[in-house]
Amino acid sequence: MSEPQIITLGCRLNAFESEVMRAHSRTAGLKNTVIINTCAVTAEAERSARKSIRRARKENPGAQLIVTGCAAQLNPTAYSDMPEVDRVIGNEEKLELSSYLNDAPVAVANIMEIRETAPHLISGFDDQTRAFVQIQQGCDHRCTFCIIPFARGNNRSLAPGVIVDQVRELVANGYKEVVFTGVDICSYGTDLAGHPRLGDLVRRLLKAVPELPRLRLSSLDPAFVDQALLDVLATDERLMPHLHLSLQAMDDLVLKRMKRRHSRQQAIDLARQAKQLRPDVVFGADLIAGFPTETDAMFANTLDAVSELELLHLHVFPYSEREGTPAVRMPTVAPEIRKARAQQLRACGDQITSDYFAAQLGSTSQVLVEKGNRGMNPHFAPVRLAGEWLAGELVDVRITGHANDALLGDRI
Repeated sequence: MSEPQIITLGCRLNAFESEVMRAHSRTAGLKNTVIINTCAVTAEAERSARKSIRRARKENPGAQLIVTGCAAQLNPTAYSDMPEVDRVIGNEEKLELSSYLNDAPVAVANIMEIRETAPHLISGFDDQTRAFVQIQQGCDHRCTFCIIPFARGNNRSLAPGVIVDQVRELVANGYKEVVFTGVDICSYGTDLAGHPRLGDLVRRLLKAVPELPRLRLSSLDPAFVDQALLDVLATDERLMPHLHLSLQAMDDLVLKRMKRRHSRQQAIDLARQAKQLRPDVVFGADLIAGFPTETDAMFANTLDAVSELELLHLHVFPYSEREGTPAVRMPTVAPEIRKARAQQLRACGDQITSDYFAAQLGSTSQVLVEKGNRGMNPHFAPVRLAGEWLAGELVDVRITGHANDALLGDRI
């Protein structure tokens, strides 16, 4: 193995950071090295991380194995004690070149003391047709189920000019879609001079980089979507008509116990306003099934909201106990009930997706081609393409049908 191998688990922010790590490890001249960038959003994510570590060691018996990411940040000793692991570095250290120029077995600082996030200019992504751009890091909120603020630290935003420069670099290198990512992108700018909001950044970026065809946003907190962002959604078609909302639940008492900052009605009002401004907008959502104390009636409120908001893209998680969070001290819902509720949510989402697919028959759409003759339309719906296509190109497509998992399209 000449080039360092990087295994990325978890979120889009990890995907961006893995490219920074790839560049640093190359500059440092690392050979025969595997770096595993872990996730810790759930206990299952940590189990998956440990499984990936053991598999990587089995497949690369003589390699140096470095573990980093959120799981390593939260519990470095648990990973440094694994016999498969040579080094553990933290979430801040993984973005510093110096970490790849030394061989300290454990380098994990107190991330809660970090107050700034250094900009990192990357030129592209390994085997990706969409580019992820970090606009902020960390989270100032403390949802009762979430451990991530303690793995990522407090909110730290990148300056708008740095973000514009990064997008220009990626567009110059052929990328036609950029995804803004972070831990809590709706908190963007609260720590910067003048307190620019996410909508201000989006408006500035689209004006400064007119050659960017498509901008997409990662998960949005419905309590902090600003009016400027909605105004851009209404006036610039390059901002994709797909909003992924971090709902988690749609019952007010459950939301209160989660320490979420939106109510059921606020989320519904936001979706209605966005739909009025951009009639073709679709919504996705993160949802937790079986949160502690959730009754059948409370769950019914969430299930009803999936249909009411026509949530096209659902990320559903049965509640998973996370040590170190307040929710683990709350009265629990039986695991089999959590799983059954998660299945109900997914089934409802699948029906909405099926209805959406059927409604697209005969329509035209612009698709960003990915490998395997598949691509994504502006609504982030997968499209399976007939014929041969070049990954990374934007093509006009007529929808001719659909399968269970994708639309079917032909070049116009």
